[in-house]
Amino acid sequence: MLQGKTAFVTGSTQGVGREMARAIVGAGGRVVLHGLADDDHARQIVADCGEADIVFGDLAGELPDCVHAVMDAALVACDDIDLLVCNAGTYIDRPFLEMDFATFDRTMKLNVYSQYVLIQAFARRWVEQGVAGRVVVTGSINGRLAEPTHVAYDTSKGAVESMVRSLAVALAPRGIRVNGVAPGLFETPLTAPALHTGGLRSWMELHTPNGRVPTADAVGGTTVFLLSDAAEHIAGQMIFVDGGMSIWQQPDPPATWPDESSIG
Repeated sequence: MLQGKTAFVTGSTQGVGREMARAIVGAGGRVVLHGLADDDHARQIVADCGEADIVFGDLAGELPDCVHAVMDAALVACDDIDLLVCNAGTYIDRPFLEMDFATFDRTMKLNVYSQYVLIQAFARRWVEQGVAGRVVVTGSINGRLAEPTHVAYDTSKGAVESMVRSLAVALAPRGIRVNGVAPGLFETPLTAPALHTGGLRSWMELHTPNGRVPTADAVGGTTVFLLSDAAEHIAGQMIFVDGGMSIWQQPDPPATWPDESSIG
């Protein structure tokens, strides 16, 4: 599906970003990975993705310079990038009344501002070169669902969803497609400890219509689809990959639902 295409995937040395990159390679594309630091773990990810390059840098540093530096490094690695996956983000949060501005600011920088700057920079390059670029941005079900202890994160992901819609309208006339994926809680090395303690996995299974906690590779196929020609007429959409959690009005286990014959 993505033969001859090259994707730059930010935040791709772990979790959802890593699986996005692996799925792109599996679909025939090439990837330029991105991480914070050059270490053995990052190099193993490169090996896992076959023919891949990797660049490093903090996208929440001094904006916009830190973003442009990462982009320049990616283009040195491969100068014909025509797919962009903005996945880098943070989930650092605390109760609203205890939130300090520095933490809120870093959340917005990484989850929103850096993505805006990176998409703009690539879009300008693609327009100049006549490239029909494609962008996928990672949102979250928290862009629509609120949690009392995650106000900063929820705010940032709500902004991401709105940005996806606006950028799709702004860039479609230039031949650039923008969409997003909104994962629910996936099992990754970062979330696994929480899922296996305190009953969180059982709670998730109870409150998800399909009754499962997916692994991070579940979002890879959606990303590939949105980057491919099969999604040619899809723009400005945030595709929720959450097993139906975000649409379930009454999250009670099906066994508690009344029999239809007893209604009315």
